[in-house]
Amino acid sequence: METSSALTGGAVAEPGEVPDVFDPRIYATGIPHERFRFLRDHAPVARQEEPEILGWPAGSGFWAVTRHADVVRVLRDSGPYSSCLGATQIRDPDPADLPFIRRMMLNQDPPAHGRLRRLVSRAFTPGRIERFEATARKRARHLLAAAVDTGGEVDLVRAVTDDYALLNLTDLLGVPASDRGLLHAWTERVIAYQDPDEPPVLDDRGRPVNPRSPAMLAEMFAYAQELAAHKRARPADDVMSVLARSELADAELEMFFFLLTVAGNDTVRSAAPGGLLALAEHPGEQRRLWRGEVGTGTAVDELLRVHPPVLSFRRTATTDTELAGHPIRRGDKVVVFHASANHDERVFPDPLRLDLGRAPNPHVSFGDGPHVCLGAHFARLQLRVLHEEVRRACGGLELAGPPRRLVSNFINGVKSLPVRLREPSAPPG
Repeated sequence: METSSALTGGAVAEPGEVPDVFDPRIYATGIPHERFRFLRDHAPVARQEEPEILGWPAGSGFWAVTRHADVVRVLRDSGPYSSCLGATQIRDPDPADLPFIRRMMLNQDPPAHGRLRRLVSRAFTPGRIERFEATARKRARHLLAAAVDTGGEVDLVRAVTDDYALLNLTDLLGVPASDRGLLHAWTERVIAYQDPDEPPVLDDRGRPVNPRSPAMLAEMFAYAQELAAHKRARPADDVMSVLARSELADAELEMFFFLLTVAGNDTVRSAAPGGLLALAEHPGEQRRLWRGEVGTGTAVDELLRVHPPVLSFRRTATTDTELAGHPIRRGDKVVVFHASANHDERVFPDPLRLDLGRAPNPHVSFGDGPHVCLGAHFARLQLRVLHEEVRRACGGLELAGPPRRLVSNFINGVKSLPVRLREPSAPPG
C-alpha cells in the first residue's frame, strides 16, 4: 500500500523550535503532518502565538495539544477544560458577544449542556435517520450520473459533494429545497471566514466582524423562527418539527438551527471530498474498496481518520492543572488538534498509510466525551451511501489536477476536486 506525498507535508522544525500550527494558510496545502509529528514527539503541549493574520487581530496565544491520549483527556474532562468560559474557537470572541455565543450547546458545559443535548437527541432517532437512507442514495445516484455524463473530467465538489451534503441536510431539518442557497450562504460566512475567497464583513472601523456575532446571525435566526412557526402549524417527519414543539426557548431553538445548519452541513461537505481525494491518491486502496475486499463502513472510518472534517477545537482551563506533565494555568486556552491525534503513532500503526481495513480505529474526527458529534451516525450513513454509489457509478477515479483547500485552522475543507471518472468496466489504475 502506498503513501502519498500529500500526507507528509509541512516543514520540520529545527531542534529547540516549536513549529507553528496556528496560521490558517498552512492548511491550504493539507494537514501539516511533519509539524504535528514534531510536536507529538518533542512538545505535546506546545505554546502557540496568535499573530495578526489576514486582517484578524492578534490573540493571547494558546497551548496546542497534539497527542491522542491528551486530546481525548481534554475532550472528556469538562471540569478543568471548559467549552463555556471562552467558547470553542481559537480566537477570543468579543466579550460583549460571549453571553450570546454561550447559548449554543457546543459552547456549554455540563449540566446545562446535558439538558440541551437530551432535548435535541430526541430528534436524531436511529429510525428517523435510517429513513433518510433511500433519499440520500437516490440523490447520490442522480448527482453522480450527471457527473459521469460530463464525459470524464469533473469537479466533484461542484458537481456532487456540495449539493449532496446540503440537500441531505435540508431533508433532515425540513427546510424547503428552494432555500438551500440561504443555508449555503450562511455556512460559507461562518466556516470560510479565514479564507481570502470569502472577504470578511468589516465594521465602521474597518475591523472584521466575527461571523458568529449577533449582528451576523440575525437573518438566520429570523428564518429559524419563521420555519419553526410553519412546523408547529404543519408538522412533518423532520428535525425542525420536533424542535419547534419541544421545551426549547426561542433563543435556544435559534442556536440549534445555527449549529445544525453549519455543523450538519460542513461535516459531510468536508469529509466527502476529503475521502474521495484520499482514494484518488491511493489507487491500491481504491482497488480494495472497488473489489469489495473491505467493508464500506470500515473504509469510511479510515477516510474520516486521514481527513477529519474538523481540525481543532478549543477549551479554556477553569483551574490550574497539568497536562502531559506541563503546567496549565487557569484561563489558558487549550486547543486540541484532531488531525494530529488521528495520526499519533502511539495509537495508529503506520499512521500515514491509508488502510481501509484498519481496525480498531479510535479516531477522534467526531470528537469525544460529552460533546461527541450528535449527528455522527447521520454523517456516517451519508458517507457510506456516497461511497457505495461512487463505486457503482464508475470504475474508479484519479486526480485530473490539484485540489483546492480551504484556508482555515478549523475546518478541513476541500473547495475543488478535479477528477477523471473511469468507465464502470475499467478497474482503477
